[in-house]
Amino acid sequence: MSSPQAPEDGQGCGDRGDPPGDLRSVLVTTVLNLEPLDEDLFRGRHYWVPAKRLFGGQIVGQALVAAAKSVSEDVHVHSLHCYFVRAGDPKVPVLYQVERTRTGSSFLVRSVKAVQHGKPIFICQASFQQAQPSPMQHQFSMPTVPPPEELLDCETLIDQYLRDPNLQKRYPLALNRIAAQEVPIEIKPVNPSPLSQLQRMEPKQMFWVRARGYIGEGDMKMHCCVAAYISDYAFLGTALLPHQWQHKVHFMVSLDHSMWFHAPFRADHWMLYECESPWAG
Repeated sequence: MSSPQAPEDGQGCGDRGDPPGDLRSVLVTTVLNLEPLDEDLFRGRHYWVPAKRLFGGQIVGQALVAAAKSVSEDVHVHSLHCYFVRAGDPKVPVLYQVERTRTGSSFLVRSVKAVQHGKPIFICQASFQQAQPSPMQHQFSMPTVPPPEELLDCETLIDQYLRDPNLQKRYPLALNRIAAQEVPIEIKPVNPSPLSQLQRMEPKQMFWVRARGYIGEGDMKMHCCVAAYISDYAFLGTALLPHQWQHKVHFMVSLDHSMWFHAPFRADHWMLYECESPWAG
């Protein structure tokens, strides 16, 4: 994900000022607000279940919250590496067990295991580090895309699709199901295609994304946890783009998931999310 502006200026792309604290993001107040049960043991509950299994991003985000609670405030998350072991059951809470694998002077490592029905459904390792300046820095240039103010959000696009007289009969049910979901993130596709003109596409797509509601400056680790939640969105759909949904796929799932956090950002300001599937098979 790319953030279009440096955090020092206090402004995200788009005209969002910081609203009062009572409009705080539901991701902070509920989804990523874990219940402590014992030292390094937490319980998470479910708030958005788009399918019969738990949303993978929720498990990633909650696991990172659990890991972050075991480190001091002056360290920041550097990376996490995760594996989905079993499908998550949306009918029961998830227990997160944190192991303090290493606590060094500059780097800390935490291992997290998510458990349901007495078995692990997810495992990850998160690395934290002391913030320090780097004399050597570089990064790829951000793609040139329309700003989010010029694009339609997913709710508006779905409404347009449903009004299209050429829409194929198989789409309205799925679109209405998507529209009924209360997704805790705002999404604006950069190059949406009309459903009536679907064609095989390159396995690449971009979105502007941000958390719904206000998070604020606060703890940078919380912004990382929210970005981790968002990060599992749209991967499988990107892999299907070259195939025009021509194959009847019975089962698709993410198995491993890695993230790196390079610089401070705000997850309640617009971020450009680039998805690319270089290989499928």
